[in-house]
Parts: sequence; structure tokens; C-alpha cells
Amino acid sequence: MPLSTFHSFLHNLHPKQFFLFLSPGGFAEPAVPKPELIFTPLSESHVQAAVICSKELDIHMRVRSGGHDFEGVSYVSIIESPFIVLDLTNLRSISVNINDDSAWVQVGATLGELYYRIAEKSKVHGFPAGIWPTVGVGGHITGGGYGILLRKYGLAADNVIDAHIVDVHGRVLDRAAMGEDLFWAIRGGGGGSFGVILSWKIKLVAVPETVTVFSVTKTLDTKLLYRWQQVADKLDENLLTRVLMRVTNTSERIVTTTYDGYFLGGADRLVQVMQESFPELGLTRKDYSETSWIQSNLFAYPLPLNTSLEFLLLRNTPSTSFEGKADFVREPIPEFALEELRKRISEEDDPLIIWTAYGRMMNRIPEYETPFPHRKGTMYKSHYFTNWPKGDKNVATHMSWIRSLYNYMTPYVSKFPRGAYVNYRDLDLGINKKDNTSVIQASVWGVKYFKGNFQRLVKVKTEVDPENFFRHEQSIPPLVLKR
Repeated sequence: MPLSTFHSFLHNLHPKQFFLFLSPGGFAEPAVPKPELIFTPLSESHVQAAVICSKELDIHMRVRSGGHDFEGVSYVSIIESPFIVLDLTNLRSISVNINDDSAWVQVGATLGELYYRIAEKSKVHGFPAGIWPTVGVGGHITGGGYGILLRKYGLAADNVIDAHIVDVHGRVLDRAAMGEDLFWAIRGGGGGSFGVILSWKIKLVAVPETVTVFSVTKTLDTKLLYRWQQVADKLDENLLTRVLMRVTNTSERIVTTTYDGYFLGGADRLVQVMQESFPELGLTRKDYSETSWIQSNLFAYPLPLNTSLEFLLLRNTPSTSFEGKADFVREPIPEFALEELRKRISEEDDPLIIWTAYGRMMNRIPEYETPFPHRKGTMYKSHYFTNWPKGDKNVATHMSWIRSLYNYMTPYVSKFPRGAYVNYRDLDLGINKKDNTSVIQASVWGVKYFKGNFQRLVKVKTEVDPENFFRHEQSIPPLVLKR
């Protein structure tokens, strides 16, 4: 299809100025599948026009709302050609209403921008989403979305109270118009399957004026790490802890663990909590720093506590190449396996493993409340990374390392199914075919992401998009494709 046809069709539907870009620098690598066109709408009506146009002309569309897609299925395609990208970066307005503890946020806004706008209005309001300020709100919430308020308030998707979406017919629907089934599906069922999310209405949560943080790094001690597993999900609900494992001495290949903590309250109270529940970490009063909730997000990034809040408004970060995978752990990993884990970490150039504690609110929300099911009984989420610089000739070696590590961890993580996190999409779990993928084929990865909720997602998909217009390598398939 000529681009002029697409452009003319859009102009006839909505004769205003559009931004159209062809194959920008981010797609310059020869092996990267390139879109025919990137369309950046300036209003919600432009999105409607784009959907209608793409459907009428039968050209495949990918939807990108800003920086939360590990496999890049929001802006590249390995199963569709030609295709275009609908980039929602310009839809980024944020309206905070402290009077009713809510905010409307368009999907092109970043988490950093959202946090900044909340903090402008109140020091005692927050939102339980992620720690990376450049992540787009749209994609983050569609997969669940977690951060340092996880154990107190649950996921970002758990705190959504309304939404606006463009459906396959080009209609703008709110919660009442879309119905509860579709509203359920878009809050954790993954992006790119049901329509184009335009904006979320979120519920703001209470945070104290004083938040206490700590970060202490030690050489990996398997006994201490085993003890963390025993207590992390049982700590005070106001405290979230993480463990970050990496190689810090590249010549001697020393593996360290950094224990981070984020507490909704003052340092004196946190001293008591840690002495009662996790004295083995050996922290003293000088290890704790009191700050604000908004500043604690910068600390988690991680940045110094005195970093200017304007950093949250920056939308670009240095690009890097990486591969990531995730697991959910329900029983402590034994010490001998932790020692093997240490050995494997030491063998990779730039690895990172992050364990994020669950428990408390995550135990109380039923796994069918939203599509995200990895809740009660999950002790922590394990996230594996390997990073490499652009131009590295050992990409295959890095990929082999993380796949080998993932295979090694199989006996120690969740089973039947082995869980995965859709916001850390992993195409190694399987992909859809170009023409269609049966529900049985898709369930191989779908059940890992959604467990028993996968079948309900298929039912919703069949009702709202039976022709599978909104699709990508791991989108939810309809039960029977109707064309």
C-alpha cells in the first residue's frame, strides 16, 4: 500500500496536521524490521482516524505508548509486513485532583512525569507504579506494573478506576461503555490485544511525609541471602526490600548483593522493624536516610537523594542492549543452589539479578481480580538481566548465558505453570504465527503470564476483536478467527 494512500485516507477522515516520520534512526540497523511509517497523533481523534484507516486499508498497526517493551513488539514486527507504528508519545497530559484522590493520565506520559505532577499538588499522595521514570504509563499499567509501594497498595493496575480506549471500530469508550469484562482485561492483560488505550484514571494512595530508605552492599553471603528469602515477604507491609546481585570487581569476578529498603515511615520505627525481623542484615541507625516519597523513587532508580526532581521530567535515557527474563519464587532457594547462582553470575560480563519481595497486599488481592495472577504464596519476583554495549560481537554468548541460567533455575521457581511477567515479555516462550495462532498454541506462553486468567482473556478478545485486528507476536488470540 503506498504511503500516500494512507496519508490521504487519514486526511479525509480528519483534516488536521499530523506528524509522519519514515524509518527514523532507531530503526537504522539492517536486521531490524522497519515500519513503513510512524504516526504520532496529537489528539485522541487522530487515534480514532488511524485505527479506522488501518482497518479499512488492511495495513497492520503496532501501538507504542512509551518505553516498556523488552522484546520491542510495540514498534517492530517479525511476523507482519508491511506495518506501521502508532506512537502515542504526544498524548501526555496529566490532571491531578487531590480533592477526590484521583488523576487522569494519558498513556504517553512517563512515570516520572506522573510522580512529579502528583508531588506538585501534595506531599502525602503517591501512586504504586514502577521506579524507572522514563517508562510510559500506558504500557506499564497494561501489564500490571509494580514498584516500591507494592506490598502496601499492590500493582498500578490494581489502582485504576476508569480508562479511555479506542476499540476496533474507532469508538472512544470509557469504563461504563466498554463494560466490566474489557475493563478487567486491559488492567494487566498485556498491551496490544484489545484496543488503543488513551488514558487511565488512577486512584492516588496515601504516603507519609517522611519515608526512610537504605542501601547496603555486601559480598554475596549465601546464608544471609537464604535468610532474606525467609523473611522478606513477611516484613511490615510498609517496608519493601530488594536484593540486587551483580559483578562489581570485573578483574576478580566478585559477586555482591545490594540490599535496598523503602519504608513508609520514620527511621526510628524502621530500626525497630529491622531489629525484630531481620537483624542478620546488621544495619544501624546511620544506615537509614529519611526523605520524601517522591525522592525515594529517585533513590530507587538509583540516584543520590539530593537529585533534583526535574530529573523525573527527562524522557530519554542512554540506550543499551540487554536480555531479560523473570520468575516467581514460592519457596526459599537452598544454599547450595545459591552458591551455583553466584558462580554463574561471576561468569557473565555485565549481569544483574533483582529479587523484589512480595507478600502483604499481594497476598490479599485474589489472583482473578485482574489478569495478573502471581499473588498469594509468591515470596518474591526474580528478574535476570544481561547487558552488553552496542557493537558487541559476543551477543550469542550473552544470550546463551541467560538462557542457561534460566534453565538452571527451573527446579527452584514456581511450577505448573512456571510463571512469567508479561511486562517483561519473553519471546523464547513462544510466538503467534502470522495468519493465526490457536488458543492451544498461545496457551504455552499465555498460561505462564496469566495462569487461569488466560481463558477469560481469550473470551474477552473474542467478543471485542474477533478478527484479531490488534495483534502482535504474543497478543491474546480470539477463540475462533472471524474474517
